Amino acid sequence: MPRYEFRCRTCANSGSASVFEVSRPMSAASEPATCPSGHPDTVKLLSTVAMTGQAGAAPARAGGGCCGGGCGCG
Repeated sequence: MPRYEFRCRTCANSGSASVFEVSRPMSAASEPATCPSGHPDTVKLLSTVAMTGQAGAAPARAGGGCCGGGCGCG
C-alpha cells in the first residue's frame, strides 16, 4: 500500500515535528489527513519517486516500434 507524506501546519508553527506519513490505497490519495496530534490543518507533500535496481547496471533498451529500431528511422 502506498505511503503519503503530509505536513501539519499547526505543528510546524509550534516548532514540533510536522511531517508524518499515512498508508492508504491510491483511491484515497487525495483525501485529507489529520496529524498524529489531532490537528486537521495538513497539506499533502509532493513525494519523490524511488527507482529500484542494481547500481551501475546499464538501462534496458526497448526494441521494436518506430525509432526503437523497428522501422529504420533511427
